[in-house]
Amino acid sequence: MITDYIGLGLLFGLAVGIAIPTGRYLSHVFKGETTPLDFLTPLERLIYRLGGIDPAQPMTWRQYAVALLVVNGVWLLYALVMLLVQAQIPIWNQGNIPPMEWTLALNTAISFLTSTNLQHYSGESGATYFTQMAVLTFLQFVSAGTSLAVGVAVVRSLRSEHSERFGNFYQDFVLSITRVFMPLSLLGAIELIFTGVPMTFEPYQVIKTLQGAEQTVATGPVAAMLSIKHLGSNGGGFFGANTAHPFENPNVVSYILNLVNVLLLPLAFICFLGYFLNRRKLAVMLFTIMTGCWLSLTIPIMAQELAGNVAITQLGIDQSMGSLEGKEMRFGTAASAFWCGVNIVIPAGTLTSMHDSYTPLSGLFMQLGMQVDAFYGGVGTGFLYMFLYIIIAIFIGSLMIGRTPELLGKKVGIPEIQVAAFVIVMLPLLYLGATGLAVAVWNNTTNPAETLGWLSNGSYHGFTTMLYEYVSSAAGNGSGFEGLGDNTPFWNLSTAVVMLLGRFIPLLGPLIIGGLLLAKHYVPPTTGVLPVESSTFAVLLTAVILIIGALCFFPALAIGPIAEYLTQ
Repeated sequence: MITDYIGLGLLFGLAVGIAIPTGRYLSHVFKGETTPLDFLTPLERLIYRLGGIDPAQPMTWRQYAVALLVVNGVWLLYALVMLLVQAQIPIWNQGNIPPMEWTLALNTAISFLTSTNLQHYSGESGATYFTQMAVLTFLQFVSAGTSLAVGVAVVRSLRSEHSERFGNFYQDFVLSITRVFMPLSLLGAIELIFTGVPMTFEPYQVIKTLQGAEQTVATGPVAAMLSIKHLGSNGGGFFGANTAHPFENPNVVSYILNLVNVLLLPLAFICFLGYFLNRRKLAVMLFTIMTGCWLSLTIPIMAQELAGNVAITQLGIDQSMGSLEGKEMRFGTAASAFWCGVNIVIPAGTLTSMHDSYTPLSGLFMQLGMQVDAFYGGVGTGFLYMFLYIIIAIFIGSLMIGRTPELLGKKVGIPEIQVAAFVIVMLPLLYLGATGLAVAVWNNTTNPAETLGWLSNGSYHGFTTMLYEYVSSAAGNGSGFEGLGDNTPFWNLSTAVVMLLGRFIPLLGPLIIGGLLLAKHYVPPTTGVLPVESSTFAVLLTAVILIIGALCFFPALAIGPIAEYLTQ
């Protein structure tokens, strides 16, 4: 077991070691400085020319937000139409897969557009090769590009200069794709192919098992989708079993590559912030807070699973190897739980084990990580959530010392605090309100277990299952307990609404705050100002995150995973 811990620690250290130069590279890209990929400049100019875009034309935050929403609206319409007519597209329909039912198609289009990748269909039987590549993989690139572009724009707004100009969304987005996600995904896909991940357009194969029965074995262009799935904090699996499938995760080498890809860009974005703003102490402080909070969630999950499940112990089953139910035996309990801990704080949400089988308190820590969504978080979006908490912490801390709130030399006024508070309050309202609606529908249906057929488990665990689905949707995580019959009109439509609002409210809120701060004049800090690059502020910021998270979420946890644990 000690060997497992050392190996997982080295894996995290490897990701950090790669993230530091990657963050420096991101700073060069978005400052317009020389990089090794400058040979792509003619391609980028061609894209701008075809789109009628002037990348040198700066935008206000309002123009930036409008451009973001319009472009995403076009992609949503495209994806919805393609999924509805996928059976009529004459190429790459390897298994005569039918078109998606309209609520499922809408849910899937919104899910991949918002980088949530909540899949109410089974990958290999619900989508053709064409839609897997031209729709779902495409959306994984552009959704990740959107996240990174907004994150960069908000960081740009924290510079000491005074301006109304926020940058250009189209330029930030194109650079995110051509200079970051495309080259890294190409490299990652090639590495995964060497580990045994399929990359083929051959039809599904029908084989005979040892018992003489026929079985259809699905393959496909898996490596291409898998790389951006992890690098872009997306998480949508080519197969229904996600990264637990041996074709997505064949061996320990693929496990390492996939997990490093998940960690790489969220970690690199913290380094990017330090390099771009020339504030290394701020980056170190944020990295320390995020890592400490991530460990405070991951270690309890690992401890719970290694200790075993009380309910299983009562059956007289030996659990010296931990709780093995639902775990990926190729990797073991510790590695499966570690993977879970990473993918609940970084909203890739990929699975190597069944979260429905985890112990009740593990489910508690999973949902806390998703709900806060600021401990590394997604590519760019993790910082956006942390940015909101920073605004609230500055307000509270400045009140405590009787000073005007300031962030990096810019006055933080009432509008900025109102926007930050609105976003932080709206997200719990989304997932708690939606869960309340689902519980009301369940309780007001005659014989819901047969009529609705949603839950494989009732009582407290059933409540946790429904709560988890909406928390995952609002946080852009996309993982599920998988004990939920979710491909129904109710779940397709309700989670679609939660995903849309949970995506764009946290994107637009920090954009507004950034625009307001950028328009203000820089004031050199004095001794009376609360310094944000200090250990004191780090403690205050951590306390604010934990208190807000606990106050918003504890009542729901008390009647879900905590009640289940206490009644075992």
